[in-house]
Amino acid sequence: MTAPNNPNPPTDVRNISIRKPYFDLIASGHKTIEVRVGYPSMRRITPGQLIRFTSGDNHCLTHVTRITEYPSFKAMLDHEDPTAIAATSNREELLDIIRNIYPPEKENLGVLAIEIERHV
Repeated sequence: MTAPNNPNPPTDVRNISIRKPYFDLIASGHKTIEVRVGYPSMRRITPGQLIRFTSGDNHCLTHVTRITEYPSFKAMLDHEDPTAIAATSNREELLDIIRNIYPPEKENLGVLAIEIERHV
């Protein structure tokens, strides 16, 4: 899904690549929480910032409404709704999926739950 051209595009837009299945969930509005580990670049994301998620030639502009840091994926899932992260996964399936993406040494950097909404 590519948004129509905006004659006045926002100037402070962060570009983040994302896997196609998760991009589709964001673009459809079903995925409202993006999970990332605490890389220094991810820690610079702030509420109010715009993020353009890209997958191949597709892009979707979102607005950050909240960022919450957790010490682990398990702790995050104790507080966040799994269906907001991956609409079709239950808690245990989602924990396995996330841990297959990020190895333990990355999880040790901290976990960021980035709440987003589609920007129109």
